[in-house]
Amino acid sequence: MKTEVLQVGGLRTNCYFLIAGNDLIVVDPGDEYERIKTNIGQYNLKAIFLTHSHFDHNGALEKLLNSYQVPVNPKAVHNFDYQIIPTPGHTEDSITFYFPDDKVMFTGDFLFYQNIGRTDLLGGSNQDMRKSLEMIKKYPNDIKLYPGHGRETILGNEKLRFDRY
Repeated sequence: MKTEVLQVGGLRTNCYFLIAGNDLIVVDPGDEYERIKTNIGQYNLKAIFLTHSHFDHNGALEKLLNSYQVPVNPKAVHNFDYQIIPTPGHTEDSITFYFPDDKVMFTGDFLFYQNIGRTDLLGGSNQDMRKSLEMIKKYPNDIKLYPGHGRETILGNEKLRFDRY
């Protein structure tokens, strides 16, 4: 699977394009529908993944669904092997998408490079965040993390900071 990123909107949300052959999944279409549509191009859009319900991660969702009749957060997509992991803390509905064959996770605003998501916004919870961090520790250290904002990182590097949060 190939991963491409397009930063969209005023908050520079990472909108990811997951490509397997001619098939495509869009992760967190936060804004700038036309740019996203241009990047979809001739690919066969199979699904849209949302890591959580904040506006900066789903701003272009409605227009995309009007243009492409695809499911949002389906349990399975042909040509893609992934798991959906609930990771509440930043929001109640935060989820992480894990692709074990590719050793990558799309974490939204749950985990960032050298940081975690805010828990002081509506739906956030320090207690849920701690539980999600404990749960994610069981995954291999060499998984590449693609966050909702900023640069990618490696899970093992981030685990070293979990006790500080």
